[in-house]
Amino acid sequence: MTQFSCLESSIELGPLVESTLPKLLTKTFGSSKKVILVDSSTNEQCLPLLFTHLDGLENAEIIEIPAGEENKTMEICFSIWEALSEMEFGRNDLLICLGGGMICDLGGFMASIYKRGMNCVYIPTSLLAMVDASIGGKTGVDLGSFKNQLGTFAEPSHVFVDASFLQTLPEKERLNGLAEMLKHGLIADAEHFEKLGTLSLENITRELIVESLQIKTKIVESDPKEKNQRKLLNFGHTVGHAIEGLFLNSDQKIDHGLAVAHGILVEAKISVIKGLLSVKDFERIENTIKERFPLQCFSEEENNKFISLMLQDKKRLKGSRFTLLKGIGQAVFDVKVKDEVVFEALKALQ
Repeated sequence: MTQFSCLESSIELGPLVESTLPKLLTKTFGSSKKVILVDSSTNEQCLPLLFTHLDGLENAEIIEIPAGEENKTMEICFSIWEALSEMEFGRNDLLICLGGGMICDLGGFMASIYKRGMNCVYIPTSLLAMVDASIGGKTGVDLGSFKNQLGTFAEPSHVFVDASFLQTLPEKERLNGLAEMLKHGLIADAEHFEKLGTLSLENITRELIVESLQIKTKIVESDPKEKNQRKLLNFGHTVGHAIEGLFLNSDQKIDHGLAVAHGILVEAKISVIKGLLSVKDFERIENTIKERFPLQCFSEEENNKFISLMLQDKKRLKGSRFTLLKGIGQAVFDVKVKDEVVFEALKALQ
């Protein structure tokens, strides 16, 4: 069992039955009401594992919401808050978020608001949630096409990462997580990036997950509220969120990881145009991304819409500011970038 902390969260990596979760359920919250938030996928594939191996959940309520980023909305939150109120849940009761990034983002947000904050733990079941969404205390829901436009900083008390859940994932979900892990390597650890660049999706080990978590944890703890250093974690996401948001409510939805992979490539290209990143390093990044992710071409009209969405991105201050690369494993934040440079990079990669 690997244990460490991030801000106010205790993080444990290993089988759930060997973690402190059993004691948490039967002792700490033994007399408390419990509710498990799942989506339609984790209800079927992951929830039975909890009931099979853990005590203390016999009377737990189950709230299921539809799977998919398009369901990360305030409307869903209102329906859950109403259900919790009807069941007379209080702030000293426990919400268990069992799922991927969407469940962690939405569940954490909902818990931070209900009764001015109720107890909450995360059990991430996707690679993306394990290495990113469950760590750092960012919660949020989408507003129209804008990703995580509404949210809070609120840490769960515990995060339990059990890599056995990865066996339930299809390849595209592993890719979603891989994009975030590659980002961690690009901004802070060249060796981590190189390891991931040559590895098959089936061979993403617990050790690599720990490496990614430690990179993110170190950055988050240095800057919890994203005033400075934590902005490094936004690399690939200013463009990536715009791509994801544009197609969020369409029939051609783009997965978060694929959108971030696009964003990594575009923002690396911007780094070259700005004279920060060498062409040689860019080519290494480009080859890694294109070998792993099924990238697609976008029209000039779509590129213009991406830029329009980026203008509304919550990460931007006055003018256009990006996190860019100085090299593989080195990044800088708050770099001013003109919109025509963004468009040049988008067009160059078509």
